[in-house]
Amino acid sequence: MVLLSVRPSVYNQAMPETFDQPSLRPAPRAQSFSGRLLLLLISLPILLSVSGCDFNVKNLAKNDVDMIVDQHILELKSLTDRLMVKLYKRNPRELAKAPQRTVNQRLRQLSSIPPNYRFAELSNKQGEAALELAFQPDYSGDRVFAFMVGLNSMLHASYNMQTELFLLDQLDQQLLYNSARNLEIINWRMNNFKRFDSKPYLLSNGYHNGIANLSFERLFGKMILIQDMMAKVVADKNNRTISAVIHSVASTTLLPIPF
Repeated sequence: MVLLSVRPSVYNQAMPETFDQPSLRPAPRAQSFSGRLLLLLISLPILLSVSGCDFNVKNLAKNDVDMIVDQHILELKSLTDRLMVKLYKRNPRELAKAPQRTVNQRLRQLSSIPPNYRFAELSNKQGEAALELAFQPDYSGDRVFAFMVGLNSMLHASYNMQTELFLLDQLDQQLLYNSARNLEIINWRMNNFKRFDSKPYLLSNGYHNGIANLSFERLFGKMILIQDMMAKVVADKNNRTISAVIHSVASTTLLPIPF
């Protein structure tokens, strides 16, 4: 009688761990891909910073249109700041009405984040209500500040009071278009609204040694161009049309922009 001996070790070698714990070992290809992806996400900011690229993680939540709008908002803010400085240079008497303030302090007041356009000295008025203060005959406050609060708040409202946009944010092309037409009206008011002595409430364009100074017109022209361009970009993105409005620059009211 012949006895056959079976060695358990042979079966252990022939039958690997596949049947014991099949779910504990990830597929090599999937593991390799996930590892490379994690390494890429970790190293991307480092590589971009070393190469000199201006990378910000929040840009991952922006599309191309968002980034374009962000740059135009920054340019618009730069233009309004320049306008404010120029108005104070042409109208130093207005800043003198607030002796505790400097031009830089006024600029900082309109640069807060999140934006705040409610000031006690203007009775918390903003938009068109603040603009009207700048041209009221009996207003004794700083007309330049009232003018710039009204202008800045109106423009900012056309961007939903946002300083930058992300993927889920939506703009209204009609509000951007309306703000461009309002800029035309505001510029006309600044040049044509006059006091009882026929002098403008706010000095802007003028002549020096027989040479016309139209720098204020150029600033307004750039702002109008930005708003019209943004209205078209947003309209294309939203697949919507803009309702063109025939509105005289001499109108007593601005086109509606809700706050």
